[in-house]
Amino acid sequence: MRELKNHLYEQVARIGKAVASPKRLELIELLCQGEKTVEVLAAQAEISVKLASAHLKELRLARLVDTRKDGKYVLYRLAGISVADLWVNLRSAAEERLVELQVALASIVANGDDLEGFDRKAILKKAAAGEVLVLDVRPSDEYATAHLPHARSLPVDELKKRLAELPKNTPVVAYCRGPFCLMARDAVELLRKKGYRAFHLTDGVAEWRAHGLPIEE
Repeated sequence: MRELKNHLYEQVARIGKAVASPKRLELIELLCQGEKTVEVLAAQAEISVKLASAHLKELRLARLVDTRKDGKYVLYRLAGISVADLWVNLRSAAEERLVELQVALASIVANGDDLEGFDRKAILKKAAAGEVLVLDVRPSDEYATAHLPHARSLPVDELKKRLAELPKNTPVVAYCRGPFCLMARDAVELLRKKGYRAFHLTDGVAEWRAHGLPIEE
């Protein structure tokens, strides 16, 4: 009986071992945005292709990541929504318990930039009514895979030259890949400098879905 219990815990520990790496966690977060090649993942995580491949191999061994062929390319994807939920829950638990993480996150969202006092359903309702403009500042391919309802795609690297497309009299709510992503922060900073009422939504698609809210795919 003890051997069986040991085996059970060992199997669960495989998941713990697979996610016990900052870069593997970042790769999971990136894959929450949709399928990507190892070259794209390496570039976005700012590591070599060789190192990205090694990390992805560990994630595959733990059945957290799957692959599929698309012509000459191999695309990596999460093995299921539960993997995205695992990331959201693990990060949320860390934020709740670790003061160091709380301090680091506070440096991303400055006072007045967040949406304190507005819950997710209220934002959804206001977006549907046209009372706020929800702006997805991730790359357009990630937006095409899945995005928040009523969100408009405007990648952060295109924002400066396309500001004229945004109405000045409507508050803008910018989001990207989640609380650790800096693109929405940069977008809010630029919009405010140009006179827009802009706010930072720290949720990404994975967080929104984890809270039981609809996603457009």
